[in-house]
Amino acid sequence: MILTYVFHSGFVLEMNKSILIFDYWLDLNGVVPPFLKKDKPVYVFSSHFHEDHFNKAIFEWRKQREGITYILSKDIYKHRRANKEDADVWLAKGGTWSDGTISVWALGSTDSGVSWIVEIEGKRIFHAGDLNNWYARFLPEAVPGETIYSEEFDEDIDPIAHEKQYLGELKDIRKITDSFDVVMFPIDGRIGNGYTLGGRQFIERFKVGLFVPMHFVASGFESAWRMKEFTDEKDIPFWEISREGETIKI
Repeated sequence: MILTYVFHSGFVLEMNKSILIFDYWLDLNGVVPPFLKKDKPVYVFSSHFHEDHFNKAIFEWRKQREGITYILSKDIYKHRRANKEDADVWLAKGGTWSDGTISVWALGSTDSGVSWIVEIEGKRIFHAGDLNNWYARFLPEAVPGETIYSEEFDEDIDPIAHEKQYLGELKDIRKITDSFDVVMFPIDGRIGNGYTLGGRQFIERFKVGLFVPMHFVASGFESAWRMKEFTDEKDIPFWEISREGETIKI
């Protein structure tokens, strides 16, 4: 497998016989076009409707070539970001799909849409979408049953309930599998102290062949590298991404 970082939470994973594209938003370095020219089937995933995870430009690719399968979260359609006929497969949490080459499970999120488990060519991949313990920095001051106002999110939040939901989603994932060859997961310094907590809770519960940070654009590449000290403790390889278009052979 060769994994290429596109931007934000966007990646291209090239297998021996297929190409997977996850959560395409922007492609500042022209990473994707060369992959579309390859003679391999392409599977395109979008985890939810937020503009930093879904871009309607993906549908232009089908004008360039055949053999593209679009596998999208149902919330994209529900929020009228795409038409029903735009995707080959629409999945919500609990949904599954297979074409004999690839098998896909849609799992939950603590934001919008879904997270993805993908099995293909003997490998198991996880892309978290926006699944994370987003309000971790509020936990030390949280009181059970009470909310805290967040200026960043401009809403009253219950960090304890949110963490409970997050850990519940991880339990649901473990009902399907406890190991992944590759995990792509948000490590976003913008959310403040504890921004690695969700990632740490994930690696405590799953066997991970390679941990790949994402969703760190606003806080910078090096902010995501903080996670490495925790993956090192678990003897899990970590990809210190340093630029768009960078690749790693797995």
